[in-house]
Amino acid sequence: MTNHSETTGSFDNGDISGRDELDGPMSHDGRPAHGDPSPYADAPGQGDTTLHGDGYADDGRPPYDDGGRPFDDGEQHPWDGGEHPDRDREHPYDGPLAYISHTPYDASTPYDGESAAHHVTLRTPGELADALPYLLGYRPEDSIVLVALGGRGGRGRFGGRARLGIPAHPDDWSAVAQQLAEGLVKGSERRGARPAQMVAYLCQDPAEGETGREVMARLEPLARALRVACGTLDAPVIEALCISDGRFWSYCCAREGCCPVEGTSMGLPGTSVLAAAATYAGIQVRGTLRELRARLLPLETGVALEQEVALDKANSALVTRMIDDVDRAVVAEETIERAGRIMGRFAEAPVVLGNAEADRRDDALLGCDEAAALILGLQDRVTRDRAAEWMEGDEAAPALRLWRALARRCVGPYGEHAAAPLTLAGWVAWSGGDELEAREALAMALGADPDYLFARLLHQACNEGLDPESVRRCLRSEREGRQARASQTREAADRAASRADRAASRDENGASDSARTQRLPGANVGRPRTPSTRPAAASRGGSRPRATGKPPARRRGACAEGVRADGDDTKGKG
Repeated sequence: MTNHSETTGSFDNGDISGRDELDGPMSHDGRPAHGDPSPYADAPGQGDTTLHGDGYADDGRPPYDDGGRPFDDGEQHPWDGGEHPDRDREHPYDGPLAYISHTPYDASTPYDGESAAHHVTLRTPGELADALPYLLGYRPEDSIVLVALGGRGGRGRFGGRARLGIPAHPDDWSAVAQQLAEGLVKGSERRGARPAQMVAYLCQDPAEGETGREVMARLEPLARALRVACGTLDAPVIEALCISDGRFWSYCCAREGCCPVEGTSMGLPGTSVLAAAATYAGIQVRGTLRELRARLLPLETGVALEQEVALDKANSALVTRMIDDVDRAVVAEETIERAGRIMGRFAEAPVVLGNAEADRRDDALLGCDEAAALILGLQDRVTRDRAAEWMEGDEAAPALRLWRALARRCVGPYGEHAAAPLTLAGWVAWSGGDELEAREALAMALGADPDYLFARLLHQACNEGLDPESVRRCLRSEREGRQARASQTREAADRAASRADRAASRDENGASDSARTQRLPGANVGRPRTPSTRPAAASRGGSRPRATGKPPARRRGACAEGVRADGDDTKGKG
């Protein structure tokens, strides 16, 4: 079994907006006694709250509405009821929300004088419980979820969200609650939107032989630890819900007879006002994190053994070449060319419905030898960075599918090799706006190799809500520079080849003329030899050999030997 999956209760699998990087083992602080009430149980907003006619609670606070996106930059993003132009359709609901703690629905309650078409108001714990998948964009399992509520300009909006797996040992709950609350508060403060209050969720299905009510009772100390931790940071929890087995319970309701002991049914999914608004906006809830991680986990089918053999073979063939400076560049070019070819194959494949079916299609299109060569080739940092340039446009979708498929092929002892394709998958997902898959893939990459720097930097940047455009600019610049250098090299090579062709052509023409001259009858007889055209070679004695036979023809205007310029013949005379 490979190790690039999350560990329950570790911060690597948490979704903390703007959190500080938390590394190393967590301390085991003392937790409150089971019967100790929270010192913030009577704080404003805890328990029963009535409304005035203007929609404000009896302590003067306005209802809280959500216009911030998960892990946002602190800015408000009002939703106009249509498709959000800057958001992927699978992103969490981004419309404004109001929540009024433990108050029955009152249709006559106004909401700050604004049209209901632009806001969704959550008036009951049931509506708040139903809203959780739309706030996160997926359905959490075995999770602690904190949602920040912050006021701005007299109004409140949901801010950052923080999610963490529920630790298996209750001794860890107090420390986890403290670090989770601190991470969310500090991250919000860095964006200038410190939370005023919190909403807490505990989501866990019953174990075998356990009921939902028993889950609620078992997790009550964890809920108390969260309320204490948030209250210590002056961000009291106004509602804490346990969601289990299709029902929910409130830990903050002190009113007798308000909440049934057996819990309240969640109702049919997608039937709430928020679900209708999200559906109208084209937003989809993406299932669970377990289903998302399954797309990145190593294969456990019969292909796994064949893939391991292929990886052994590629390891023997490529590692020695990658050590050599000259062969490393050749392997890099081969890896990039092979990846581009497979991406083209993926892009041309027919579309299928469903993630599982799509992954099986991609696995069938990728051979074991091809996958092994790519996995080994991507261990080179320069090659990996070049592959990261396939991050946008028509290249992004097939690239993401390829990196997922390669992560699934890191089987057996090659689990650590999954850090490269998992990081590339996380990067392409983040670049495309899918922060959920990006965080999970990058967390799994760090699970495979905790020291993988590229994954660590991207994971921190994604959790802090930074814009990936800065990374895209760097990769675009590198790609353009490499292409410019390659173009200049080709042009220089073309010029050199052109000069060589011209020189060869001249030599060919000269040799051809010489050959034609020698083939003519008497080509070397009767032709005058002049110093300007073809000088004769000197003999060993240094004197010019005398021609025999017929004397050469005389050029017009030239004086023959023995004839003066005035025409007097001196030869033969006495």
